Amino acid sequence: MKEGRQENGNSYGFMDRLRQIEREIAYWNTERLKITHPLRQLFWECTLRCNLSCRHCGSDCKKEAETEDMPLEQFLPVLDEIKQHQPGVKTIVFTVGGEPLVRRDLLECGRAITKRGFYWGMVTNGQLLDRAMMRALMEAGLCSMSVDIDGLRKEHNWLRNNEDSFARAYNAIGYMREEPRLTWDVITCVHKRNIGQLEAIKAMLAEAGVKRWRCFTIVPMGRAKGDEELALSDEEFKELMAFIARTRREGKIRLSYACEGYLGDYEGLARDHYYSCRAGLTVASVLNDGGISGCLSIRSNYRQGNIFTDRFWDVWTGRFQKYRNREWMRAGECGECEVFRWCQGNGMHLRDEDGALLRCHYKQLNSRKA
Repeated sequence: MKEGRQENGNSYGFMDRLRQIEREIAYWNTERLKITHPLRQLFWECTLRCNLSCRHCGSDCKKEAETEDMPLEQFLPVLDEIKQHQPGVKTIVFTVGGEPLVRRDLLECGRAITKRGFYWGMVTNGQLLDRAMMRALMEAGLCSMSVDIDGLRKEHNWLRNNEDSFARAYNAIGYMREEPRLTWDVITCVHKRNIGQLEAIKAMLAEAGVKRWRCFTIVPMGRAKGDEELALSDEEFKELMAFIARTRREGKIRLSYACEGYLGDYEGLARDHYYSCRAGLTVASVLNDGGISGCLSIRSNYRQGNIFTDRFWDVWTGRFQKYRNREWMRAGECGECEVFRWCQGNGMHLRDEDGALLRCHYKQLNSRKA
């Protein structure tokens, strides 16, 4: 596959010299991070419980999880370790799950994280968020928040399996917008039922005052595995990339594609940065059962240790070899791929338990109609 090829008479355009240089800079920056691996983001899977049962959930969270929420006092020593070894570095802690707001002690968690000098944020489905809770979260030190709007009302509620989900998520936008100190954005999972609504979704979000927007595609894991209504075809994926690039050129809303995979000629056009999977390089997570992994998008077992048997910092500095040397990915369809240098085998969250690649964005963008 050659970058810059033409599809149906439309050219994605050849990378000019500047973009080639920027791509190389991104490559060498990633190589540097493999050596230095400064911890910039830590995800805490603070609960496996959720008040929704979404069709696309990669973690298969439930209202009553089999595993109890990790007590705060078991997580805080991890932050103390990080602060000891990275004094002055403002690591961002994201409370995710599950739905963080189902934790009764979430405000206490936020205050404790803030007290230790860390920023913290959360991803929420918005179902339990009201103005009073928003104010309480801000007082507990909340710095960033993301809420999911997965289409217009009907399509959002279909994906979320709840007829009230859209209204509550949409109301959450207003609560976030009222907080001038909060960094926030909206996340949209793009699937077959909303791919044709992107312009309408954009108009709706712009009218609601949204300035930052991220589009994701759905990984075939958890409940999403085998659901043909969720996965975009190659042509639909190309349509999504073209929409993102066009919207970014317009400049009315800051849209970007998730940090999922290498996009060939769309690198530099669909995101603010060139592709690099930072799991294990600058991003780690503490799972609800104490497991230490990369980011929480990784549902396959690539754990490197457990905070109940290992010191977190020893694991972070001494392990994560699979994350920091990805030559093991140079096999199968990646074995002879001409863009492996920049793709590095795609994101860790797109590998199954056996290491096989679940999805190749570059291949999708360079496919031809039968």
